[in-house]
Amino acid sequence: MPPRSSSRSANGIDKLDFDDNRQPPSTTDGSDAGGLLRDDESLLSNIVDGVIERDRQKLRRQGQVNAVSTAAEVSMYLPVPVFGYLCDRFSPRPLSLFAGVFFAFGYLLAAIAYRSGPAKEGGFPPGVMVVSFVAVGCGTICMYLSAVTTCAKNFGRGKHKGLALATPIAAFGLSGMWQSQIGSRLLYDRSPERYGELDVFRYFLFLAILLFAVGLIGAFALTVVNEEELIDEAVSELERSCLLEDSPFFQRSVLHDSSNGYGTLEGSDTIANSPESDDVDIDSSTRKPRRRSVDARRKTWLLNNDTRVFLLDHTMWLLAAGFFLVTGPGEAFINNLGTIVNTLYPPPSSGPPSSNSPATHVSIVALTSTIARLLTGTLSDLFAPAARAIVFDDQPTQRFSCSRLVFLLTSTLLLSLGQLILASGLIQSHPPLFALVSALVGLGYGAIFSLTPIIVSVVWGVHNFGTNWGIVAVVPAAGAALWGGIYAAVYDSAAGDAGETGADRSCYGTGCYAPTFWGMAVCSWVAVGFWVLALRGWKRRGIPV
Repeated sequence: MPPRSSSRSANGIDKLDFDDNRQPPSTTDGSDAGGLLRDDESLLSNIVDGVIERDRQKLRRQGQVNAVSTAAEVSMYLPVPVFGYLCDRFSPRPLSLFAGVFFAFGYLLAAIAYRSGPAKEGGFPPGVMVVSFVAVGCGTICMYLSAVTTCAKNFGRGKHKGLALATPIAAFGLSGMWQSQIGSRLLYDRSPERYGELDVFRYFLFLAILLFAVGLIGAFALTVVNEEELIDEAVSELERSCLLEDSPFFQRSVLHDSSNGYGTLEGSDTIANSPESDDVDIDSSTRKPRRRSVDARRKTWLLNNDTRVFLLDHTMWLLAAGFFLVTGPGEAFINNLGTIVNTLYPPPSSGPPSSNSPATHVSIVALTSTIARLLTGTLSDLFAPAARAIVFDDQPTQRFSCSRLVFLLTSTLLLSLGQLILASGLIQSHPPLFALVSALVGLGYGAIFSLTPIIVSVVWGVHNFGTNWGIVAVVPAAGAALWGGIYAAVYDSAAGDAGETGADRSCYGTGCYAPTFWGMAVCSWVAVGFWVLALRGWKRRGIPV
């Protein structure tokens, strides 16, 4: 759907920066807002939207526009479980290195493809740019998981686990802001005919070098301290719960390896304290590799068993279902923010003023989302019930406690309140109040993305956090695809009922979005019900969430 009006921002990256030969568009569309706002791949989505804008005139319906953006989003979400699995099995360091390589390859290829010019003039086909964006998306996922998993495993057993997890998540949400400022203020075109506009080629090179260096630093610096203790504690807990009696792995270890002093649950200690270890030095060269082999097999068995338990836990599916129902509407709101704002200003209006433009609401959502992530992470540390097995010297024995689920449910209700206000039609007659909707959605959406991984680490532990969180984190892709399609269908239907035909199928009024947001609000309430059921299950098990 072609936009109605466009204003170039002196402080940001505009879609015009991605095409030397395209005339300025006539309006601001939904993907303009959505690209700037994506939390973990904000800058990438902005660039993807810029490339999509080249062929915007060929996308006659909102459904076609959403299909392109959803395909790019799904391609970035789907590899999350795989990379989470690799992060747990091989530590976060290789994943950080992969991130640097993916970023360097993706942005270098994007720079070359952009410099080659339009395909009709002998340049690279658009598919090459799409491949580069997929590589950048994989790099984003790898860097995100390596950072969050490292924090979870190092600080997940302490009393500041919420803040430790919320900080890197919030940092990813802010990355696109400062990077876009560098691009617009330093890496701009200095030629007389395009002075002040972003030099996209140099900007891509800057990102390739910067992010490769960051990934390389992480490959050496990211460390999970005392990971062996995490594995030993998890195995000991399984042993106390008598869950190891049916384990073929540990049965084989006990039957075949006990005479050599390794392979049992206490294999490492047996080797170290064995009487033969002092008398037979010749075996020391073989004992260490064999012990490392047993430790590696034990870790692999434990993590695989933990993944199986995680997938068979009905409370996990309740948590993931609620996450799906809440994040899908949130993603759809962000992706279509620009078109929603435009529906508030029907002709003969010239479009939204700068004070109520999509760019303004992008900033509102980004700011409130970041504040919510840090705030909920800190508050959950202060008031969440402490685990009975962990006692801190400076922690009072009697204190007010509040479950993390209370914060999660409150955040969801805030999100649904914003959806209700929009669905009610109040904003249509009072467009300046749209800032309230953006703030409520930003607060709820940011808090949910901060609290959910914290809950995963509390309920199922941190030793397999990358895999567990990767499984849950993939559901927003399905939610975004579902609700993006619903929003597009309602929008196109309302535009058709209004008699809009041809390329410009603009839609105005509550009919363009109200049915969609009523449905979104109901989904948020259903998610609350799922999470209440999950909390009851955790309480029966004695898990202090």
